[in-house]
Amino acid sequence: MPFPDRVYFGFDKSTLSRDADATLRGWAVWLAKYPTANVQVAGNADERGTEAYNLALGQRRADALRDYLVALGVAAPRIKVKSYGKDCPVVPGHGEVAWQQDRTAIISVIGFDPQSCR
Repeated sequence: MPFPDRVYFGFDKSTLSRDADATLRGWAVWLAKYPTANVQVAGNADERGTEAYNLALGQRRADALRDYLVALGVAAPRIKVKSYGKDCPVVPGHGEVAWQQDRTAIISVIGFDPQSCR
């Protein structure tokens, strides 16, 4: 893809930043070009907080991307949404540098899981 596959969030946030717009517009254009492709949006959280809280936060983050893509014209059934919460860190480790990388939602074409989490 000629555009990023992830959107980053602030601590304890699930609202999209201005930076997310270009990424999501790129995906919307790509999905319009390939109408048989479907995507997964996986929400993630850093290791702080309870498992239940972080699963809910990851879900809100993934839902935010789905809702934005739908608003851009992507059919909702083409978007599978899931939350890893804190169970599948993008960057293993402790501290702000790792945590910033883990506060994300990642878009991938169905059949390709860049996080390799089950």
